[in-house]
Amino acid sequence: MTFSDSLELLSFHWMAYTIYSVLIISIIAWFGYNLTRENKAEPLVRIPFYGFIGFLVVAGVGHHIFTYNTVPWVAQDINRHQAAPDKTFHITVENHTFILPKEKMVIECGEEVMFDVVSHDLVYGFGLFRQDNTMVMQMQVNPGTKNDILWTFNQNGVYNLMSTEYSGPRGNDMDVKNAVEVRGCSEKIALSGGVR
Repeated sequence: MTFSDSLELLSFHWMAYTIYSVLIISIIAWFGYNLTRENKAEPLVRIPFYGFIGFLVVAGVGHHIFTYNTVPWVAQDINRHQAAPDKTFHITVENHTFILPKEKMVIECGEEVMFDVVSHDLVYGFGLFRQDNTMVMQMQVNPGTKNDILWTFNQNGVYNLMSTEYSGPRGNDMDVKNAVEVRGCSEKIALSGGVR
């Protein structure tokens, strides 16, 4: 299983973490029930309790190892020192305004893109959102530091750019409609989640 999109990953995590949360709540209820009993559990009876704790640890760590191998942008980010992006967009943020290199940044399907964002005054956020306002990706943009994110787009779409950090009341208006357009993805590539 490979996730090509943050929405696919979110639906998988929602299911996995719901199950995991129910298991954790059940162990807390089990522990609480034992505290209220007049006759405490004998040491032999406690072995399943510690086995359950061990299972939760293994399941939690295993879940993250599993998703590391299936989420394409994790490996991409870990190996980013070797990356040679196909495109780099240099973006400046100042006085609650995104200053873009072009009115619309056009990306071809499967291109590895670096968004290099510089803030000259405050802490901002750099987030790309679908037309239905679900987030594709985001990063924090701190003044005086290097802020960049590497991303590969595998689905056609037009994305809005918004600040995802509080930077005062004026930050609410930091919304650039149709800032990024991804094109050239065939339906087959988009559905299979193929990455370069």
